[in-house]
Amino acid sequence: MEPAGPEPSLYTVKALLILDSRGQRLLAKYYDSTFPTAKEQAAFESSVFSKTQRAGGEITSLEGLTVVYRSSVDLFFYVVGGCQENELMLSAVLACLLDTLGHLLRKEVEKRWLLDNMEGTFLVVDEIVDRGVILESDPQQVIQRLSLRAPEPAAYGFVLFDYLAGSSERRDTGGTGGHE
Repeated sequence: MEPAGPEPSLYTVKALLILDSRGQRLLAKYYDSTFPTAKEQAAFESSVFSKTQRAGGEITSLEGLTVVYRSSVDLFFYVVGGCQENELMLSAVLACLLDTLGHLLRKEVEKRWLLDNMEGTFLVVDEIVDRGVILESDPQQVIQRLSLRAPEPAAYGFVLFDYLAGSSERRDTGGTGGHE
């Protein structure tokens, strides 16, 4: 018996894009060889932007791909999957991305704030999707993972200094029983 369609795959996301209000790329992660060259990627981004910049929907089909998108102030966010992909899964990825960025930036996601925090944006994207596989769709889990990664200030020298200073104070008052 032959399967009715393609085999199910964990590789759900083909691309994740963030474009500005003029359609210029701010962040783009392509996870397969659908658009192998930078020229093809730029042409796809231009095509998807021109189709969605004034559209009121959140889902479209373009070049045999499913594209879910949303705008926020002066940015457009896109999650691209194959034509057979579940739109709800792609929408969950998009919602997670926007909610996580909104929480981390503590405001509406806009171009200026995104550019100032591009390292964090890449970390968020990498926590949500890895090589096309959806890792997480819950923004609270992504935020928790990122907060665990945030390095604590390395105060080893100060801790050692405080420890040594404390032990010398204890030696000075050690035999007196704590009264002066």
